[in-house]
Amino acid sequence: EIDDMCEIALRVNDFLAGLMYGIGIKLVDFKIEVGRQYEDDMQRLILADEISPDSCRWWDVETNQKLDKDVFRRDLGSIEEAYIEILKRIQ
Repeated sequence: EIDDMCEIALRVNDFLAGLMYGIGIKLVDFKIEVGRQYEDDMQRLILADEISPDSCRWWDVETNQKLDKDVFRRDLGSIEEAYIEILKRIQ
């Protein structure tokens, strides 16, 4: 199961890093939770967590401005503005 969890984490990393870099945001780190899904006698591991600015560290590629929960933690400005900036770029 650990190998499967590593594979899931690497796939999430590859997807998120590419997606975010394409909109000028660097994926610094993230955390995920993995769960089990059961169907009859079969089970498989799945991503069982949200992907959000609360579970990732995202910085602007050019300025290294923080666009995640550290804005709140370190009193760097408005957390809402940071999250709205991410939303604008994704849309």
